Amino acid sequence: MIWTLVPVISLSLLAAVPFVAAAVKGVVKPWLAITYVVAELAILVFATAVSGNDPKNWTGLLLILLLVVSATHTALLDSDSIRVGK
Repeated sequence: MIWTLVPVISLSLLAAVPFVAAAVKGVVKPWLAITYVVAELAILVFATAVSGNDPKNWTGLLLILLLVVSATHTALLDSDSIRVGK
């Protein structure tokens, strides 16, 4: 349960950390952790590269989606009914 707070408190900067830790412990398959690391790096590089007050800027939306998706998936790691990535 505490792992769910990591992406939220870090504002998605550490979204991949719970999945890497779970992959090291053998709770999830390594491809899931790698997917989160790649997605997080891609979003953070995009967010850094795009700047300004352009209304077509999708940076904030991508960061919020990463935060919500990673927190939700982290909360579902303890669920036995979820089998994807385990």
